[in-house]
Formats: sequence, C-alpha cells, structure tokens
Amino acid sequence: MKFEALKVGELAKRTGLTIRTLHHYDEIGLLKPSLYTDSGHRLYTAADVARLQQVVSLRQLGFSLEEIGDCLNRPDFAPLEVIRLHVARLREQIELERGLCERLEGLAVYFSTAGEVSADEFIRTIEVMTMIGNYYTPEQMEYFRKRNEEAAARGEDIAQQGTADWAELLAQYTAEMQKGTDPADAKLQELEKRRQALVNAFSGGDKGIEQNLERLWTEQGDKLCAQFGMDPKTMEYLGKVAHAQKGSA
Repeated sequence: MKFEALKVGELAKRTGLTIRTLHHYDEIGLLKPSLYTDSGHRLYTAADVARLQQVVSLRQLGFSLEEIGDCLNRPDFAPLEVIRLHVARLREQIELERGLCERLEGLAVYFSTAGEVSADEFIRTIEVMTMIGNYYTPEQMEYFRKRNEEAAARGEDIAQQGTADWAELLAQYTAEMQKGTDPADAKLQELEKRRQALVNAFSGGDKGIEQNLERLWTEQGDKLCAQFGMDPKTMEYLGKVAHAQKGSA
C-alpha cells in the first residue's frame, strides 16, 4: 500500500508531537520534509517518517538535538553505534549519581552528630559540598573516599582530626595577626611548616589536589569561611604568611 505524504498537522496528530516541534526540527535541519504542496505547505514522506522515528528514539535515549543530527548525518550511522553512544552516556550519568550518593552519605554522617539542624544549614552545607565536588576530579574524589574508608577501618576519624588540627593552627595564626607580627617574620616559619604538613596530609602529596585546593580557596574562600566559621582576615593573613615564607625560603 502506497504511503501518502502527510501535512505537518497530520503528522503531529498521528505521532503525538507538536507542530511547533516539527517546525523546529525543520528549522535546524534535523528533519526537513521532502515535499511541499503548491501553496508551500510541508509534506512528509515515508522516508521522512522513518527519520523522525530515529530522532524520537535517540531523543528518548538522552541525546541532544545536535548529537542526533551528527549521528543521522554520518554515512556510517548504525543502530549499534547508537547503543555504544548511549552506554557511554549512561556511564557518565552513573558516575555523576555515584558522586552525588557519596556527598549525601557524607552529609548524613555530618548531620547525625549535629543534632537539630535548620533548613538554611542544610542548604549551606549542600552548597559547599557541591562546590567542593566541582573542584576535584572523579579520581581525586575516589582517592578521598578510599582514604576515609581505610582510616575508618582502623578506627580513625581523619576528618575530625584534620578539623581539630586546622582549628588549632588557625588559632595560632590569629594570635600572631592580632599581635601585628609581620608575615615575613622568621618565627612564623614553624607555622608555615605545620600548614604545609596539613596540606600534604590532605593531598597525600598529590600536586594536582594541592593546586585544586588552592584554586578552591582562592575562588570560594568567603563561602568556605562562612560555612566553617573561619575568620576571613585570618585566612588572608595565612595567605600572606605562606607567600612571604616561600619567598624567604
């Protein structure tokens, strides 16, 4: 039975798509009708409908319109390639979901010992956790996770210990700042050595992690200070000390 070309309204009605969507597909070159009426109305052939089915299928698999166009316009396009692309996309999504799961698990542990927590506190904490996740690669986040698991297996809470060590060190920086000690003063060398030791403990000696940590504090220092109750002036003084002591080394 010969297929009669469909006008855009008829095609929209039979496929459940909107006329606006079909017009958009035409405008971006994704699905151009093969025929037109004498008055200029679009007419879609059987081949056009087959292409539309491929567009809809790829759309349901999560591909963008641009990606769909690239796939369909390739001379070597094949369904198997679609499957491979979809598998790659799913793996990316799985990685993102795994990262989110780890953040939520960390959030649960944090709040399990915090007692009653306000909605604002939840929002601030989630914001910081998301922000931190954006500054480290998946491999680096995996390193943090495994390190924490190994420490927990030994009965150690390295996060709590690290927080305590930093709090003690920052208190000493604050004291020196309030006394007006010059950041280049030789007696601050010991504080700088301790600071670097804590950074090394956090990064495991990974220079990439250290660089990302520095970038995080440079770009998001105010937010981190607000979240963790740190004095921005102390952190600014710490930075000056680190720079001065590095220059004198």
